[in-house]
Amino acid sequence: MELTNEFEPIRKWADDRGIFEKGDIKTQYIKLLEEVGELGKSILKNDESEFIDAIGDCVIVLTNLTELGNKVFGKEHYEDVAGDGGSRQLIFENSENTIEQCINSAYSVIVNRTGKMENGTFKKD
Repeated sequence: MELTNEFEPIRKWADDRGIFEKGDIKTQYIKLLEEVGELGKSILKNDESEFIDAIGDCVIVLTNLTELGNKVFGKEHYEDVAGDGGSRQLIFENSENTIEQCINSAYSVIVNRTGKMENGTFKKD
């Protein structure tokens, strides 16, 4: 499995609303917890439509969280800006992680995992 740009419409929606420009990774994390709470509530109430909505909301927030994380986990380095070997400027480059890369990374770890189901939970070997 290799996802590439399936979540691009979500990123465009968030960018159009200023979430990436003005958003904060901490508040987006709190938003994720709120959505996970709604997911739990839908399970307890056996509410299928809310269940579907809450999972979708979690995926959207995770997509936004990944993008905001690129600002936080970027790299600083110095570059010779004048080409004279002495004029150095601090440059900050955002990371380039995407939700697709995160999913692909996690999947590559679990794809060959073995284990068994026990009491409704998969227990890895």
